Amino acid sequence: MREIVFTRRSGWIPSVIREAGELKLMLGAGADANHEPRTFTFSIGEAHLAVIREDLARHLLLWSAVLPLCDAAGTRGPLEENAAVALLDPILLSAPADVDALFQRIRWDRGRLIAHGADIDLLERGQVCAAMRAATETSNGKRAQEYHADRRRAERGAVLGPLDAAVLRYTGQYLHGATVPKRMPDAVDPALLPEVMRVIATAEQACAGMRIGLDPRRGKRATDKRAWDRMATTVDAAVRRAHPELVDDAVRTVSFLMCSEAADHSRSTPMEDDEEASGDRADFGESARKTILSFTDDKGVEKKWNQDNPRTATAEFWEFVGDRSAADNEVFTIEDEEMGEGIQLHFYADSIARITTVHEGNGESDPEYRVEYSLVAGISGYRNLVSAFVRGGCASLEQHGSWMSDNAEFERARQQRDAK
Repeated sequence: MREIVFTRRSGWIPSVIREAGELKLMLGAGADANHEPRTFTFSIGEAHLAVIREDLARHLLLWSAVLPLCDAAGTRGPLEENAAVALLDPILLSAPADVDALFQRIRWDRGRLIAHGADIDLLERGQVCAAMRAATETSNGKRAQEYHADRRRAERGAVLGPLDAAVLRYTGQYLHGATVPKRMPDAVDPALLPEVMRVIATAEQACAGMRIGLDPRRGKRATDKRAWDRMATTVDAAVRRAHPELVDDAVRTVSFLMCSEAADHSRSTPMEDDEEASGDRADFGESARKTILSFTDDKGVEKKWNQDNPRTATAEFWEFVGDRSAADNEVFTIEDEEMGEGIQLHFYADSIARITTVHEGNGESDPEYRVEYSLVAGISGYRNLVSAFVRGGCASLEQHGSWMSDNAEFERARQQRDAK
């Protein structure tokens, strides 16, 4: 039979229970193999209960010291009860100076104390008892998260000034640099918000007119890495030039914000509009436009497009690529059977082949084809080539790159490019 003897308002602070007539401290910490919270108990005495009731600071200090023992128990191991019991007298019944000395020798959960209002400067100086004079039962987890974020920055030599911190709060990346940035003006001190907005305006002006299109080779929502890097470099340079006082973390979060917003815009833009924005709708004349096309991948899957389709051929093709592209499926073909020509995209090699029929086959001979190869510079290069072919066939590709009919010559060119 378990009876709760003492508990505080915060459900996570350890409670005192009586079990089979014995006083015990009970706390939840960690999780088992099924991700269910684990509960630990160990015996205490009446004198310990009296201090726990009356002294919130000592109660929290004990909790902070016991938590590492719970962590050591892992998902299924037992609590090292003797070690937990050995902490009771030194933390609950000793003089403040002795408690401070103990905390210099043992492991303890600093973040737990900070979340409950501990003075960070005093904690850093080893004065744990004095640091807990302002302790509260209620927890502020964000305060502990910010402390740990500052510690991680300090370990790599990054120290934030007021504007740096404000910029990171504006983008929501103060706590976690991997968080997708967004605009959060309410998170910034109103006195610093105008300065933050000047930094953001500098970034917006630097990347005005730039875009980050989709890269269907890597999936339906993937974006063009080259375009991302180009925008990030442009924004970084402009912000550093206009605001040299900002640290790297602040500059990076601004460029990350600009790139993320540009990428999100592309993901939410219909493919036809995306082509319009990227200039893919080059005009090769109505008479040159394709009327029926066949799309295939390296797995033999085929999709047909004809001019009655309400969507453009390029939009349909890139959607086909986004649906089908994978690590083992990186060769895609567009064929115009009527004209006897097509292109084959080799995503694994950043190259393309254009194929034209020289002689039609008949009962006595096989058809004869001319195959020419060219290197491709990223997804933007592929987009231009596909659009050009759809609009004007193989003849329209002449102005896009150097075409090589000799396979050995092409391989040398590819190796030279990859070696750079």
